[in-house]
Amino acid sequence: MVSEKASLRGELLCKKPLAGYTTWRVGGPADRIYSPADVADLAVFLAQLPTDEPLLWLGLGSNLLVRDGGFRGTVILVRGVLAGVEWLSGARVQAGVGVSCARLARLLVRRGLTGGEFFGGIPGTLGGALAMNAGAFGGQTWGLVAEVTTIDRGGRLRTRTPSDFRVGYREVRPATERGEEWFVAAVLQLEPARDDAGAERIRALLERRSRTQPVGMASAGSTFRNPEGDYAARLIEVSGLKGESEGGASVSAVHANFIVNAGGATAADIETLIQRVQNRVEQLHGVRLQTEVRMVGEPA
Repeated sequence: MVSEKASLRGELLCKKPLAGYTTWRVGGPADRIYSPADVADLAVFLAQLPTDEPLLWLGLGSNLLVRDGGFRGTVILVRGVLAGVEWLSGARVQAGVGVSCARLARLLVRRGLTGGEFFGGIPGTLGGALAMNAGAFGGQTWGLVAEVTTIDRGGRLRTRTPSDFRVGYREVRPATERGEEWFVAAVLQLEPARDDAGAERIRALLERRSRTQPVGMASAGSTFRNPEGDYAARLIEVSGLKGESEGGASVSAVHANFIVNAGGATAADIETLIQRVQNRVEQLHGVRLQTEVRMVGEPA
């Protein structure tokens, strides 16, 4: 548990269900949820935790399935708190991991910068986008990263460059063995816009998203990674799985790579449906789909 030797300025909650913090609207209680006041407060909090305390960093809760039994450990809630944006010289911007990607896209356009419009199609925070190299409409997060700031369990901050990581499709790992570190901010390199069409590009991207994805329904974004040379949605659809359901969870009729909570779904319903899709596609096409969503916690 956290000691009282140093005062904390954030908010600590205990045994609160995570369903209210995830876009799938499912998930059991976490032992603790801490929303830090700022990076300095976060450093104090981390330094006081046991070194073996399980940690889950949570932004908008997309791309995440928390099982019904909840999370035994501490959730660090960054959305809306580590969300500062600072304009630097040379078309660079430093942003905290708690800023939503959609808001960041709008701010960049208003500043007269281009290259980050695709962030408007990512339903999460910059922290999640950094952790998985999130992308949308042909753009990927790490294509813009100049440097990142990380924090470790002792609350120590470090500046790292892209060469310190192995970045791939929906995957980011340290390039060398080192202790656990988490992103708290990033410096992004953009380009000065040559026209004022950025807002229109975002609008067009969001319009396309609303036509092709189940916007307005509880989902976690794309459920599966695209296998090399193919699309998960195509494989799922030709396997006859569009509309397949388990309890309150179903494969979206709009986009087959989205599993939605159609009402009253549990995390177990969603996980069972994920496994059924994987098994059916593998049986029919010899391809084992890998999940893009992260699954954490304990069963009920």
